[in-house]
Amino acid sequence: MSQAMNTLMERARAIKLAIFDVDGVLTDGRLYFMPDGTEFKSFNTLDGHGIKMLIASGVEVAIISGRNSPLVERRAANLGIKHLIQGREDKLAALAELRQKVTVNIEEIAFLGDDLPDLPVIRRVGLGMAVSTADPFVRHHAHGVTMAAGGRGAAREFCELIMRAQGTLDAAQAAYL
Repeated sequence: MSQAMNTLMERARAIKLAIFDVDGVLTDGRLYFMPDGTEFKSFNTLDGHGIKMLIASGVEVAIISGRNSPLVERRAANLGIKHLIQGREDKLAALAELRQKVTVNIEEIAFLGDDLPDLPVIRRVGLGMAVSTADPFVRHHAHGVTMAAGGRGAAREFCELIMRAQGTLDAAQAAYL
């Protein structure tokens, strides 16, 4: 295992709260609007199941998004995500608000993002990662970058990295054998 991967695994071992951005992370980043202004989003089922497995392994999960969307509220509810903060461009302030509800050390928080508004949180938390399709500046300053693209398995990869580091992935997968 490379030194960079060892460092990621070490950081992931301590995680108690994993936070996801939405557009570009849980979706492919494209925004779809109908002629009447109705918005729709496309979420990846593999990512969703990864989040469910991560929650079942004992890690809290949250979403912090700069945009407001009832679709995100529905998706969070479907996945069992208890902590949802939307419409917040200042994601560090949103992180501070979330930490009032979930008592964890900053080193015990992971965040997966893709764009400049995510970067302050990526740099602040214990494990700050970017999706492979993230802005190059964000990728450069993240602790690690997923191989998968946003909306195409990056969240699953992030979840499995944390679970692998914490020794819970094998048991979660074995439950399906």
